[in-house]
Amino acid sequence: MHSEDKRWFERVIGNLMTLNEYQQAALATACYPKDMSILYPVLGLSGETGEVADKIKKVYRDHNGEFSDEQRRAIAMELGDVMWYCASLAHDLGFTLDNIAQMNISKLASRLQRGAISGNGDNR
Repeated sequence: MHSEDKRWFERVIGNLMTLNEYQQAALATACYPKDMSILYPVLGLSGETGEVADKIKKVYRDHNGEFSDEQRRAIAMELGDVMWYCASLAHDLGFTLDNIAQMNISKLASRLQRGAISGNGDNR
């Protein structure tokens, strides 16, 4: 980690931050080969979302769908890993997390306005 990245990372620890600040802090910990950009984070994203799903599945299987505080925290930690990979993938594709969030909200607002919030397909 570069000293500039380390200072940034230390400054944001424990503070509220924007999506872009989170992305910048997350990227300070990214250590995968440049020739693996896009591929590395998308494979990691797939694996981490599987871990989230697996933890939730086990709560339903073993605890009748009743989540303990410990299980909720464990799932939240996995969601943090999902966010890290989203931040890395967005960066590798040339977007900030603020860009991604704004595009998503705009898409959803358009669907809501047109009465197409439910249903199937990306282009509804």
